[in-house]
Amino acid sequence: MHQLSQKLKNGKMIILDVPVPVMNKGHMLVKVYYSLVSAGTESSTVKTARKGLIGKAKERPQQVKQVIDTLKSQGPLQTYRAVMKKLDAYSSLGYSCVGEIVDLSADVVGYQIGDLVACGGLSASHAEIISVPINLSVKLDTETDLKQASYNTLGSIAMQGVRQADLRLGETCAVIGLGLLGQITALLLRASGVKVIGVDIDPAMVEIAGHNCLDLGVQRDSEGIEGKIFEFTGGIGCDGVIITAASSSLDPVNFAGAISRKRGKVVIVGAVPTGFDREPHFYKKELQLKMSCSYGPGRYDPQYEEKGIDYPVAYVRWTEKRNMQAFQELILNGKINVEYLTTHLVKLENAPDVYDIMMSKSELFIGILIEYDRSKTFEKNKIKIGESRTAEAQSCGIGFIGAGSYAQSHLLPNIPKNNKIMFEGVMTSTGVSSRSVAERFGFEFCTEDEKDILLSDRVNTVFIATHHDSHAEFVTKAIENGKNVFVEKPLCLKIEELELITDFVNTNALSCPRLMVGYNRRFSPLGVKLKNCFKGGPMAMSYRINSGNIPADSWIQDMESGGGRIIGEVCHFIDFLTFVNESLPVSVHAFAMQEPQNLNDVVIISLKYANGSIGSISYFSNGDKSISKERVEVFANGVTAVLDDFKRLTIHSNGKKKEEKLLSQNKGQKEEVQLFIKSIIDGKKDLISFEELHNTSLVAFKVLESIQTGNLINL
Repeated sequence: MHQLSQKLKNGKMIILDVPVPVMNKGHMLVKVYYSLVSAGTESSTVKTARKGLIGKAKERPQQVKQVIDTLKSQGPLQTYRAVMKKLDAYSSLGYSCVGEIVDLSADVVGYQIGDLVACGGLSASHAEIISVPINLSVKLDTETDLKQASYNTLGSIAMQGVRQADLRLGETCAVIGLGLLGQITALLLRASGVKVIGVDIDPAMVEIAGHNCLDLGVQRDSEGIEGKIFEFTGGIGCDGVIITAASSSLDPVNFAGAISRKRGKVVIVGAVPTGFDREPHFYKKELQLKMSCSYGPGRYDPQYEEKGIDYPVAYVRWTEKRNMQAFQELILNGKINVEYLTTHLVKLENAPDVYDIMMSKSELFIGILIEYDRSKTFEKNKIKIGESRTAEAQSCGIGFIGAGSYAQSHLLPNIPKNNKIMFEGVMTSTGVSSRSVAERFGFEFCTEDEKDILLSDRVNTVFIATHHDSHAEFVTKAIENGKNVFVEKPLCLKIEELELITDFVNTNALSCPRLMVGYNRRFSPLGVKLKNCFKGGPMAMSYRINSGNIPADSWIQDMESGGGRIIGEVCHFIDFLTFVNESLPVSVHAFAMQEPQNLNDVVIISLKYANGSIGSISYFSNGDKSISKERVEVFANGVTAVLDDFKRLTIHSNGKKKEEKLLSQNKGQKEEVQLFIKSIIDGKKDLISFEELHNTSLVAFKVLESIQTGNLINL
């Protein structure tokens, strides 16, 4: 299928041939008929992308700070990789469209194949096929004007702004900014019986809006503008002001205060600074300043948007989905008409040209619709990118299932480039990301179907770097198909999955040469040296992790998709202590600090090992970022070793101190990947025994059990 994308490095618009997106639970595949170009939002995105590096940095100071932080903690190489990953990627554009359902997951109710739907959100991009969750889509009547219905997202954003203003019949509202969003806002206000004043710096927009959706239109720099507005309102001022403009200036907010009545409301919908002058208006008039969150309640809530968990209507009357539904009903019933807003209608193949028009402003534009070929049929197929190479004896044919930030920063760049290593196929959740990764790292094809990788005769090694909840499924499928497997931690999320994997490994031991979990720390140069400092004997080990906070609504904290931080990250540290003392834990006792959300991310874990060693893992999410993230201390036979953040190793022995320091942090990702590939080519044994892999996952599960019961758990 084809999708309009932007190269982030230079802002060039490209029509890409990409795989059909993966349809997750609670999602539908929609064949797009029309998509709306949001001139304001997309112009800003493209403008930034077309700037040089300095210009990009000025536009995004927060990302510059992230780059600096990465440079400090991980060094120049990792920082360079992180930056290039962003710049080399393709970016999807668009967030509002209409189309026909061509497929849907088994858990979707209330929809069927063939239904017409309007879609919103980032998944509603300029593509022939999209995958959307049920709460970001609404079913359409067959009589709906689909061109008007494609304004779905802008309509819901405007509606939420109107709801935040909470105006009554006969009151007056000023709309500052008469672009696409502003004029839809004005149409909704008039439909609700509110008198509308429109303000814009562009006289053409004032004129168009004046003919279609305003009771009074005024140009921002016109003489005596405040007097005109107060005259129109009978000397009272506006009951409400909705700001839909995009500006770096404080003028829209301050002007809103100037034209408001006493105790009026100012609602910010557009991208403007939230600062304002206290005097003379906001303080003396006791004005309310309110923000409007995009489409409405549910926005940015993964439980609502991705999992389809609705809010009870008795408590949240208007969600983003219900706002979309209300907007579509107004269109269907002729209460509003946005047809006049469409100034351009272009075929998908000509879509890149409209962005040049937007950038140059060579033509007047408001609403731009992209039209798609409805007669076109689609098949799920892989997209050929590079040339096939002849496999050598004992070669390693690599396929990736999942290739997000971590894979692109730490796995893919560390795979050697030589004649015995072939980059075969890559699958990610979206076609654009699959294509981007395939081009950047030289894969032969990209796909949305894992079967293209798992059933390929040319793939003998599969890397799995998906969300945690899919690890077990892909591991077992890969083992069934006789592939070497490298899976990012954790191995699985449930003890039942661990048992299943164990059965698969035991049953397919001969056909599955290797199973590897991404426990990279045991391969770090300083970690290896720490271990080699000790000549056996029981050890006392302490591992302190200053992990930092991850919000409760992150997918990582979700027990269904991420497994939480004990299973998702603490497994790293369990494995490292097992590696250091060469013995498996035989008991575990854990305590978590009580907090309202029960995240279990402030935890102390005590471990006892078969060889008599003891260990503690102190995992803290409530610390200060200024201290190191990880510190390991090992005591045995009169020797003490201290490893700080995998950058500095200090050995204390016989009253002397020996220190080794690296220029930048090295957690062993490169060594781990390269040793894994080498073991395949050379036909060597597993780098980590399955007994150890099994034990590490089991201990993580038992940590949670110990926290819940308060008991010491024997393994």
